[in-house]
Amino acid sequence: MNVDIIKAVEGLKEGKSLLYPTDTIWGLGCDATNEEAIDKVYEIKSRPKNKSFIVLVNSVAMLERYVSEFPEVCYDLIDLAEKPLTIIYDRPIGLSKSLLAEDGSIGIRVTKDLICNRIIQGLRKPIVSTSANISGEPNPKSFHDINSKLKESVDMILEERWGDNMNQPSSIIKIGADQSVKVIR
Repeated sequence: MNVDIIKAVEGLKEGKSLLYPTDTIWGLGCDATNEEAIDKVYEIKSRPKNKSFIVLVNSVAMLERYVSEFPEVCYDLIDLAEKPLTIIYDRPIGLSKSLLAEDGSIGIRVTKDLICNRIIQGLRKPIVSTSANISGEPNPKSFHDINSKLKESVDMILEERWGDNMNQPSSIIKIGADQSVKVIR
């Protein structure tokens, strides 16, 4: 079902899955606190459950609510990032356990994308963000490149930016206990 942002937020609150444009690529997501919705996203992507998803938040304030230890260096990294930056945090709180990597960590990005921010603001919770592809397939460069089976499997498709070309995954880093920065991607 094609939806606008208001209907997308209502659907996310009901545990539905959403295909939506992000600040990087087309994403597939749901409420990051809803275990059943997350299971549905794993199923749609045909993704093994030992591969984690990233989560989007709309502000550092929201991020701090879901991270038990927020390294001081992250404030500057988030503020100064010139392109979308996902940071891997240890021991998140309040998010579904099925989102976590095997070591208990999770990648979270403070998105600067207006559409994503409106969705997150309406939901008042973080959202899952994984590439809009079947696991193992290349990331779609535009909405029209998204696998038709995937489009048919999601509950909702956001009617925004269908003509945009998007194929730039975020940078991913992990902060060590000593505040060292390790580049993952």
